[in-house]
Amino acid sequence: MDLKPGATHEITWTVTLDKTADAMGNRGVKVFATPWLIGMLEDVCGAMIKPHLAPAATTVGTMVEMRHLAATPVGMTARAKATLLETDGRRFLFSVEAWDAKDKIAEGRHERFVIPDLARFLERAMNKGQA
Repeated sequence: MDLKPGATHEITWTVTLDKTADAMGNRGVKVFATPWLIGMLEDVCGAMIKPHLAPAATTVGTMVEMRHLAATPVGMTARAKATLLETDGRRFLFSVEAWDAKDKIAEGRHERFVIPDLARFLERAMNKGQA
């Protein structure tokens, strides 16, 4: 894989009602929910790796360290940036940050592992429930 430390990737999302803390059960808190923000940070990292994967491969998140720094209201756009810090075989470690139009809203680190054969991975996972 030709990804090297220092590589970056960015994505943007618009905060919608379904991505709020209110929608996740924290009634009345109509701002970007922390779990959705974590998902966005995972997505930006996965999107960086995806073009470099074999067709049957994917990645999975294995670690998230994140500080949610500021609230983002419905309708505002959030931008997430991943910077590859290091890679070791199938392991990728990223620095992640996110901003809305006014503030830095998150910072942290995220680790992903390449799964070379998604079908095999899913088969093993589904078999766990058969025991």
